[in-house]
Amino acid sequence: MDRALLADFLRARREALQPEDVGLPRGSRRRTGGLRREEVAVLAGMSADYYSRLEQQRGPMPSESMLAAVARALSLSPSERDHLFALGGHSAPRRDLPDEQASPTMRRIVERLPRDTPAIVFSRFGEALLQNAGAVAMFGDYTRFSGMSRYLVYRWFTDPQQRALYPPEDHELRGRVFTVDIRAAYTADPDGTAGAIVEALLAVSPEFAEVWRLHEVDVTHHQELKRYRHPRLGELELHSQWLVDPDEGQELLVFLPQAGSPSEEKLRHLLD
Repeated sequence: MDRALLADFLRARREALQPEDVGLPRGSRRRTGGLRREEVAVLAGMSADYYSRLEQQRGPMPSESMLAAVARALSLSPSERDHLFALGGHSAPRRDLPDEQASPTMRRIVERLPRDTPAIVFSRFGEALLQNAGAVAMFGDYTRFSGMSRYLVYRWFTDPQQRALYPPEDHELRGRVFTVDIRAAYTADPDGTAGAIVEALLAVSPEFAEVWRLHEVDVTHHQELKRYRHPRLGELELHSQWLVDPDEGQELLVFLPQAGSPSEEKLRHLLD
């Protein structure tokens, strides 16, 4: 355990956070930025005295559960959490990369986007973790699904309603794109969630099995102008822009029309 470096790291991360970043009110009497020690202690579920001792290099060696609580309170990224554990004298816990919710960073970005700009946060397996109002109005509620249907690639090959979002002539390319994406996750962890998705699809979709056998690993698609079919607005052409968080294994997909295009005008009425 390196008490000095642990104290410095905790202090630096605490001072870098603003109260609103962790759902706390700023208050009119706050004279400096950053969180107070007492606020971190409350967020971590420990006494203010215990946390203060850590920052003052006077505390005992913290347990793994204490370090995990501090990591959550300070909204540490997986890399920062690993560093915290090392400074605290413990091996870094296994990164399970949970997919239950969007990371705080992704959530803050989505909240700052205009409501009529569709945005979705996906897990590395294609599960929608967060949608804004524009994305729900454009595509429907992707977060409502359960079981294998949570994953976009599974719905593409098993649910005709998913395909209805695209013109029929684009279906072949979209299927190849979704297969390339799940292959990347499968290659990284064939025995995990991606492996289960692939196994399930091979059992129910001959079409997926055929595309899977092609062993494609690269299909250019991220920057292209895609066509979508909306039941009220008709066909829209939108660019999809990706923001990747490699630590969390999450991707933010934002849909944008070309400036001055008919699709831009249509998108203005998405939430009408």
